[in-house]
Amino acid sequence: MKEALFSILGSRVDDARVLDLFAGSGALGFESLSRGAAHVTFVEKHRPTAEALRASARALGIADHVEVINAPAERAVKAIPGRYDLVFADPPYATDYPQTTFAALRDRRTIDAATTVVYEHSSREPAPADPAMHVERTERYGEVVLEFMRPVEQAA
Repeated sequence: MKEALFSILGSRVDDARVLDLFAGSGALGFESLSRGAAHVTFVEKHRPTAEALRASARALGIADHVEVINAPAERAVKAIPGRYDLVFADPPYATDYPQTTFAALRDRRTIDAATTVVYEHSSREPAPADPAMHVERTERYGEVVLEFMRPVEQAA
């Protein structure tokens, strides 16, 4: 699935500022850096996992291109500075669609109509129904669905 995802994203990763919400292992953020992203901000609420992300960035020699925020995504997005080109959002599958998290990012101009948001959810869950986000593409990989979305111009 990761190869297919980055094949779809293509050159959108080049020199991108990437936000990896609900980062977990950070696989998508680290892969983005290996494919030419300029910077990745990881948001991870679990302290030991956030520390592991920092340690991995140091071990890979890319700490200057990484920021790790140890906080829940819904709180972290209220303080994240700057604008992002690409956002990965892979909340735990038992979690509702993070509409308020995306709204906070839009309100702060952290994301806009030029930002690609990749939202991952279980195929057992319905597609997001967020009038402020336009779904450009949907890909299903077994039990996993990737929604490629952009904030709508009026909401951005």
